[in-house]
Amino acid sequence: MRYFPLLADTRDKTILLCGGGALALAKLRLLLKTEANIVIVAPVIVPDIEDYVQNARNGRQHVVWDGRAFAASDLDNAFLAYVATEDAVEDQRIAALAREAGIMVNVVDTPDESTIITPAIVDRDPVVVAIGSEGAAPVLARKIKAGVEESLSVSLGDLVNAAAPHRARVAQSLDHRAKRRLWENFFDGAGEAAFSAEGANGIDDLIDRLIAADGIDKQNRGRVVLIGAGPGDPDLLTLKARKVLHRADVVLYDRLVDPRILELARREATFIEVGKSGRPGGESSWKQGDIDALMIEQAKSGALVARLKSGDPLVFGRADEEIAACDAAGVPVTIVPGITAAAAAAASMGVSLTRRGRNSSITLLTARDVDGFANHDWRRLSEPGMTFAVYMGIQAAKALRTKLLMNGADPATPAAVVENASRANEIVASGILADLTDIIHDSGIEGPAVILIGLARGSAKAERTDKVVIPFAEAIRLNGGSQ
Repeated sequence: MRYFPLLADTRDKTILLCGGGALALAKLRLLLKTEANIVIVAPVIVPDIEDYVQNARNGRQHVVWDGRAFAASDLDNAFLAYVATEDAVEDQRIAALAREAGIMVNVVDTPDESTIITPAIVDRDPVVVAIGSEGAAPVLARKIKAGVEESLSVSLGDLVNAAAPHRARVAQSLDHRAKRRLWENFFDGAGEAAFSAEGANGIDDLIDRLIAADGIDKQNRGRVVLIGAGPGDPDLLTLKARKVLHRADVVLYDRLVDPRILELARREATFIEVGKSGRPGGESSWKQGDIDALMIEQAKSGALVARLKSGDPLVFGRADEEIAACDAAGVPVTIVPGITAAAAAAASMGVSLTRRGRNSSITLLTARDVDGFANHDWRRLSEPGMTFAVYMGIQAAKALRTKLLMNGADPATPAAVVENASRANEIVASGILADLTDIIHDSGIEGPAVILIGLARGSAKAERTDKVVIPFAEAIRLNGGSQ
């Protein structure tokens, strides 16, 4: 991120606008939304700018025009400067002087000469949404703006202004978590309904009810949500998981959870890795009992705890143990399933997990359990037509192959290994069961990976995207509600 987005206070500041043509007019219309004093310097101005100057003389907005060429002294006391003389040489000269004076400057349509860039803006004063592309794709920024415009009620600013006087009362009545929950409920629709029905009086009554409801619900405030983070690609995270992450106070995550998924959580949340590395005090891993205790402790303190697990928490994710611990402690717990590695691996191979005439079922098994190498019904797994996915099987691949072959499995049974399924560094290697260890060795696979036995690689490929596209209305619904 080269350009860091900020909201600057323009009240009683001076903004210099150099230029009097069509480009300057477009910037002036935007600047008139601020509370700044606007000084226009240009020998000649178009009639529309002249109209704005004349109207400002009769109103509260302070806009003045100096009908002359730019002088270096015009930068004195300027908060920022917009340059739109429509003369490239003159624009560069003014921009250089502004940079030398340490004044923020924007040369219209010339980002290389600018120290600031004006984003596309959705104005629901005091709510302002800014969309920028660092000057690389202004048309795209405007397209996104149009979508956001459609999603935000034109009365949103009025609702926020009506709620503003109550912020101090809410802050005095509730702790920070309860305060955030109140405003989430308010902006999830309750506030708009009350404001539409009764105006400011409706807001007063609603805030009173929400404060009272929090007092009644204190003992049930905290809870745990077990969330499946999927195989890695953030695009494969469910919308429900995104919504919980956005509201979570504490995020307990495993080592295999992609960092891009953690970026979807609130920045104010507490993040704790409870995987096989990174434990405070120099210990190499978290024991399950310690994770349970931490999860319960945080929930009992009133936190919404997101227990984020790679894949699906219900598939080799120790969900039962964590559910039982929460139940024993009286902590509410819910589950948001995710896409498991076997499904993502099959998608990467371009093949379905089941197919009529080939296999009517698939078995999910782990190569390791609490006692080490897991024991299974190897005779049944070795029967013709059996199809299964092996989790945590890379280190046990040699023993796995031996067990299957010893129990009569066909050495030519299709076998595939998918490492980092759905991620950019994914590896898909395939062959036959007899060569399973060679497949792993020759492809350089070390894990995390899933082994698929009985499935041959297909021709289709899983779609890869770097960005998730959510309809604007859904994006606003998911990300709105915090204050």
